[in-house]
Amino acid sequence: MKVELLDVMGDDSAVAEAARVSFNKNPNEYTTEQNNKLIAYLAKHNHWSPFAHCFLKFRIAAPIFVARQLAKHQVGFAWNEVSRRYVDYKPDFWWPISFRKRAENVKQGSSNEQAQYSRWFYGTVLEKCLKEYNEMLDAGVCPEQARAILPQATYTEWIWTGSLYGWSRVCNLRLSSYTQAETREIAQGINDHCAVQFPVSWKELMEHGS
Repeated sequence: MKVELLDVMGDDSAVAEAARVSFNKNPNEYTTEQNNKLIAYLAKHNHWSPFAHCFLKFRIAAPIFVARQLAKHQVGFAWNEVSRRYVDYKPDFWWPISFRKRAENVKQGSSNEQAQYSRWFYGTVLEKCLKEYNEMLDAGVCPEQARAILPQATYTEWIWTGSLYGWSRVCNLRLSSYTQAETREIAQGINDHCAVQFPVSWKELMEHGS
C-alpha cells in the first residue's frame, strides 16, 4: 500500500488568514506566535471553516476492501479511481504478513492474536482467480464483466482530494486502535504528509479533533 502526496494548496498562514479576514486583518500584521495561538484556539473551539481553505491531493494504492472502507468519507472530498471497465492489465494482489483472529467484541473486527491459516492456501485462491480472469479475457469477455471474478484483495488506485479539516476528520477516526489495521496504515500515511505540510494546524487538529 502507498500514499503519495501529489499537490498542496495553502499552509499554516493560510489558516490564520482565513480566520483573520473576519476582522479585515492579515496574518502578516501579527507575529508567528500570535498566528499559531490563533490556530490553536480555532482547533480547540471547533472553528473548523478556516481549516477548510487548505487542500491536499493524494494518489493512493490499496486493496479494494480497504478502499471501500475509506470511500465512506465523502463530504468535502473528491475521488477518482482506476476503472477495470477500461483496463485489463495484470492485477496485483494484497498479501498479509499474517492473519488475525476475530475479536470477541464484534465491533472491534479483529484481535492482535494470530490465526493459524496458511498463506499458501490464500495464494492458491488468488492464482485461481487470476487464471480465470485471464481466460475470460482470452475468450473475448469484456473487462467490465471479467473484473467480477477478481477478489477484494485486488489492488486499486485512486486520486483523493480534500480539505485539511476533512483529512483531520479521516485521520482522527481511522488512526484509532479500534479501526482496521490495514485502513489505519493508509491513514498513517496521510497523517505523516499533513504533519509535514501543516505542522501547527495538524498538531492542533489531531489534539482537539473528534
